Amino acid sequence: MNDLRRALGYLKPYSRDTILAVTLLSITVVLDLAIPRLVQVIVDQGVATKNVQVIANTSLIMIGVSIVSALLAVANTFYSVRTAQGFAADLRSAAYRKVQTFSFRNLDDFRTGELIVRLTSDMNRLQAAVQISLRMLVRAPLMIAGSIILMLATNSMLATMILPMMLFILLLTTILARRIHPMFAAIQKRLERLNQVLEENLAGMRVVKAFSRRDYEVKRFGAANDDLMEQEVKVVRLLSALMPMMLLLINLGIVVIIYFGGSQIIAGRLTLGEIVAFVNYLISTMFPLFMLAMIAGPISAANASAVRVMEVMDSIPDIQDKPNARPLTDVRGRVVFEGVCFSYIKDCTDPVLEDINLVAEPGQTIAILGSTGSGKTSLVNLIPRFYDVTRGRITIDGTDLRDVTQQSLRAHIGISLQETVLFSGTIRDNIRYGREDATDEEVMVAAKAAQAHEFITSFPQGYDTPVGQRGVNLSGGQRQRVAIARALLVKPEILILDDSTSSVDVETEVKIRRELDELMRGRTNFVIAQRISTVLGADKIVVLDHGRVVAEGNHRELIKTSPIYQEIYESQLGNGGDSDE
Repeated sequence: MNDLRRALGYLKPYSRDTILAVTLLSITVVLDLAIPRLVQVIVDQGVATKNVQVIANTSLIMIGVSIVSALLAVANTFYSVRTAQGFAADLRSAAYRKVQTFSFRNLDDFRTGELIVRLTSDMNRLQAAVQISLRMLVRAPLMIAGSIILMLATNSMLATMILPMMLFILLLTTILARRIHPMFAAIQKRLERLNQVLEENLAGMRVVKAFSRRDYEVKRFGAANDDLMEQEVKVVRLLSALMPMMLLLINLGIVVIIYFGGSQIIAGRLTLGEIVAFVNYLISTMFPLFMLAMIAGPISAANASAVRVMEVMDSIPDIQDKPNARPLTDVRGRVVFEGVCFSYIKDCTDPVLEDINLVAEPGQTIAILGSTGSGKTSLVNLIPRFYDVTRGRITIDGTDLRDVTQQSLRAHIGISLQETVLFSGTIRDNIRYGREDATDEEVMVAAKAAQAHEFITSFPQGYDTPVGQRGVNLSGGQRQRVAIARALLVKPEILILDDSTSSVDVETEVKIRRELDELMRGRTNFVIAQRISTVLGADKIVVLDHGRVVAEGNHRELIKTSPIYQEIYESQLGNGGDSDE
């Protein structure tokens, strides 16, 4: 419950509305508890004595009390809903802001589908719990306490007979809450799995169709869906068994009151109005107990959800600015790797990169070659501090990356990642993503350099063409060219192109390279490419193999000295490795 209490700390800005909701509800309870007493007056002083005036006057009072109670209940609902909605919105925003601080390593720990469930379904459960609490969870104890006091005041003997039944129901509710809590946690886990399967399937629908795997994916989704359904059925079955039991106990209580109360009426120790009031108070006590049992499920679900939300809130970003970190200014672009070792498991027992010593001078183009899994992308991901080195250091103009603020560091770096990601909006918005203040002319210059201007202007809406989710309405090559334009528009001192032309044809790649050669002049450039023809003119070519630099130099040097480079060159260009280009 500690995590739930911490989550409820986000109610603080809504303390006024919370107090109003509880106050209104308390007054409503007092008015509702007055109704049985008024019924008693009608029976004992009106019906028994045949006094029509008492019946009429008391009935009018009951109507007035009921109307005021209804109006207060509506006001309570208004403040309860506003409080719950505001609380959930603030907590969701805080969790989203927290996710935005995550490094790549943190995002490796939380799957996308898992984060989506925690920021949507789990938040909705917490919101529902707050709303229920301000309307029912507060009402139930007040009704129970008030009804018990009035039952004792009406007839202490009958009240004493009913109390054990009430204690039994409370015990039953407590046991239910304890049993149901882990079941709700299991439901959320299964919902995460279902979301993951759904997300993978929708994102990879073209692959599914290409390999005719529809039946397999339907079975996979069906298995996750059935797993979720079975767990939810267990919870509903447990909750549904409680209602008949509660109704049975309420009916037994009424039978006890009528039997023993009837005996006291016959003996003259109890009036008919008192027994009618007592039955009403019993119902007023039992139904709040029933409500407590019913809301035990949502509260348990909220507790489980609070644990999961707080796991996100408690996650410490792997990459953080030092307390004395300073802005990176006056960047010339000299990038140096000094004895760099990097591993995804926080030590270098199983390194992805090992003993990397590399110097990129200002204005140089550094090409990174290597087979799949050689560590190319991992190497360039260290430059903008998507990950921190495990050992060694990386400097820009002699300054350790860890000594400067992340924002200032990345402001000087333009990146076109291996996985091209576009956002909903227009093409113009996506190109401007890194520089919102860029002019239309600057956007167009960047698009022309990336060979994107021609296909963009072929659309009826040109640069205002809407981009579907993740750029689904653009081809792979078009998405890559928009991503390159986005990176170029930043006008960075350091440019990273991670396999950024793999989806374009050779002719387009040549055009892009021709434009880039001009735009890359004066910048430090890191280029990862699958085609060796892309990097022949690089100032320095770095060949990686199993996370180590096995060769370094320009094309002429490597074609003579590096067997691995010769093999790559021969396999792609087939010139026998004797070119002097």
